[in-house]
Order: sequence, then structure tokens, then C-alpha cells
Amino acid sequence: MGEFWNDLEAHLADWGLRHFTSDEAYFDWQRRMLSPEEVAALHAGVEKKRQGTIEDETAFYDLSASPRILPVLYSQRVEYFRAVGPLVAAHLAGAATILDVGCGPGILTTYYARRYPRARVTGIDRSPVCIAEAQRKTEALQLENLRFECSDLAAAPRDETFDRIVATHALVQSEQDPGLPSRNWSTFEREKDPLAQSAFERRTGLGSRLDRIVGAAAPKGRIIIFEKTRQPARRIPVQRAFAARGLHLTEPPKPVRYAVVEEITDDGPLFVLAREAAGGISWSELPEPDEGRPFDRGELQPGSTAADVPLYENHWPSAEQAWQQLRDKTVVREDTTEESDGRQLHVELGNAEGLRYLYCANTFDQRQLVIVEPARAELLHTYYQEIIQGSA
Repeated sequence: MGEFWNDLEAHLADWGLRHFTSDEAYFDWQRRMLSPEEVAALHAGVEKKRQGTIEDETAFYDLSASPRILPVLYSQRVEYFRAVGPLVAAHLAGAATILDVGCGPGILTTYYARRYPRARVTGIDRSPVCIAEAQRKTEALQLENLRFECSDLAAAPRDETFDRIVATHALVQSEQDPGLPSRNWSTFEREKDPLAQSAFERRTGLGSRLDRIVGAAAPKGRIIIFEKTRQPARRIPVQRAFAARGLHLTEPPKPVRYAVVEEITDDGPLFVLAREAAGGISWSELPEPDEGRPFDRGELQPGSTAADVPLYENHWPSAEQAWQQLRDKTVVREDTTEESDGRQLHVELGNAEGLRYLYCANTFDQRQLVIVEPARAELLHTYYQEIIQGSA
């Protein structure tokens, strides 16, 4: 491969991956490529993986790397590879040694090795089938600068260091873990509780893996991490784990949006970290700027929307600011529930500025504000009941 090879599309095609923009087209292709028994095994593997045990997770990735299933399953992630691959690769320039943690079957690892043929690239994963497939593909692509190991980063320290360490969807193992709740439903602030932080790191496996990564990073190296931590409840304890280990941001965290066929995913952010402070970039524990509808009371004119469309609706953290801006609020009904682990949910029906509103907030950073004319107030009462019943 030439030194400046950079064709990700050709690389994904080499892996047999196809791009789909509709669920219908994808699942039609899936049915043609896989037998009913293979599809059933894949679905069963997904369900077991959600249970969170290392054995079930490894078994799922073993299954996902089988020759027939791999191109079908990973074709769902083409947009992920397109979004994340080039972002990560841009931070690998100039590195002599690169470690890809939790590399899976090596789809992006082989891309990095092709793009930087002068770097020595190592991929590690605990799935033996993934590693076998990665090694097979490495030989097929004739990549002499790439090697793979079947190992778990958390199991033992490495005896070498790397200029760049990459971990994408590999450190925070529990996708279902909600993270750390805020102090209460009316704030985004979180207590700095060492016990709660330690419990999060232990539940998700973040602590032990991050310790190994820090130990494997060269003194002036860079660590590139991309996890499913977009919500502050997950992002904040991850950031605190970085800071506690002496890691600093080299640039602002970068949110990443991509599609999984028809479903849009807001993921990340992408963290680029170093041991030395660089650029004075500080950690932020505030919600990211969101896409919520700006609050403009001049637009709240009865009859200005269709019969099934609220005058105002915002499902983002910025809904809290809009709720605070409402004038002459009168609460008609409110409920605040609290579970034993400190989770809270607050739901509120009220009148403001001659209109009716519903406001919902919880300690995992979700906010919602809906405003309608008085004539449609019953819609909010029904919605209120659905939220309360859903939390029971």
C-alpha cells in the first residue's frame, strides 16, 4: 500500500460491507444472506450480550465474526465506520506505534494500518474468533505492519508502551448503565461522591481498563477514546475517571452523529487525551448545546399550528431554560417520585401566560416541555397520566 492510501470506502468494500439507507432494504438483504437459523442465533446472542456478562459478550462477538454473519452484521455500522474511522485516523499521524483496544475483527484496525504503513499497529480483543478473522484479513491485505493478540486489556499490564492508543466502544462495557444521577430533578449538577464514582467504574469495567491504557501510553503519547457516553449522566463519570488518572484534553470533546441504517445515533464524544496539560482546555460538566427549539413567546399564538402539533415542544435539556422563562406559572398538578437509588422524576401540569404546559424532568438529564392552547389541555392531562404510569 502507498504511504498516502486513504480510501475508506474501498476498504469497507474489501470487507464485504454494504451501505443501506432503509431498514426494509437491509433486512431484505439479511434474509437473503443468512438462514433463519443464523438470524435466530444472532438475535439470541444480542439478548444474551445485554445481560452484561463477559462470557455472553465474548460469545456474541465470536458469533459476529463468523464469515457469513460478519459482512451482514457490520454493514449496519457502515456510517459508524465512516464517521469515526477518519476522525481517529487523523490523530494517528506521526505515531510510530499504535494500539487498538477492543479491535473486534479489525475492520478499523486494518484501515489504520493501511493508512499509516510506517507505523507498527497492534490490535487486541478477547474474542478468539474476531482475532482469527482479523489475522486472516491482515494476511489477505498483505499488511506487514499489523499484528493481533487475543487478550483482555483489563487482565494484565502490557510490557510495552505506545505513541497512540485507540479505544472505540471498548471501555464502558455496559450500554444499559444509566450513569450517575444529578443531585435532584431540578439541577444538572452531580455530587462528587468517590463511592458512587468507584461503583460506576466497577460496574462498567471502565476503571480497570483505563488503568491499563494509561500504563501502556508513552509519556508524550495520545489516547483517543470514543464511547457511548453522550448523556451527561454517563459522560461526567467518564470524564472524572480521566481526570483522576492525570489525563488532560488536547482539544474540546467532539460529538459525533451517524446513522445505523435509518436510526440516527448521537454518540461519543470523541476524547483526545494526554498526560500533560495542553491548551488549557478544562472539563465541562454542563449539558452540551442541544437542538431544542428556541423559546420565543411571540410564536405562541393559538391556532398557529396544526391540530395535532403543540404550540411549543422541546425534548432537550434546554427545555429547562424555556420552562424557567414562562411567566405567571400556576401549577395545577405535580408529582415527584424518588427511588431507593436516588433517581427522581418530576412531572408538572400548569398554566402560564394564558396557555397550558406540561413539564417533565429527571435526574438523568432528560427534560421536556410541551405547551398548548387551553382548548387542548386534555391532551396534556392524558400525556401526564402516561408518564406517571410508565414510571410506576
